[in-house]
Amino acid sequence: MRVSTKSDYALRALIEIARSDDVVSAERIAAKQDIPATFLQAILADLRRAAIVASQRGQAGGWRMAADPSSVAIADVIRAVDGPLLSVYGLRPENVKYNESAEVLQTVWIAARSSLREVFETTTLAHLAAGDLPKDVVARTVDEDAWQTR
Repeated sequence: MRVSTKSDYALRALIEIARSDDVVSAERIAAKQDIPATFLQAILADLRRAAIVASQRGQAGGWRMAADPSSVAIADVIRAVDGPLLSVYGLRPENVKYNESAEVLQTVWIAARSSLREVFETTTLAHLAAGDLPKDVVARTVDEDAWQTR
């Protein structure tokens, strides 16, 4: 799994919106998070279609949360802007067909998706906005090996 720029920008924008008690302009979000404005507008449109944010028109217009940040998981955001958490050449892992000798790979892909879900479906926008991640997520980063590149 690779976190796309689009997913990263979406989550950063949502942190700004979730932290605000008022509507937030796309220009302000773009400036604070160093996100290209036109790309941000497309991302916000995806998030609006997923009913995560709502737009408000007019002089004091901007973006606000349409859903409670505690009910929106990272997984919801990724799915809204990029589709499934894990795909194998564009297919969901359960739909991939292998010959007998390689069919074991399907189990690996399903296990990887399950592992991603454990983090992405339990961490919400409220967690991110508060800077207070679930203990199970933080526990995965305690081991120094988690921080090592390979």
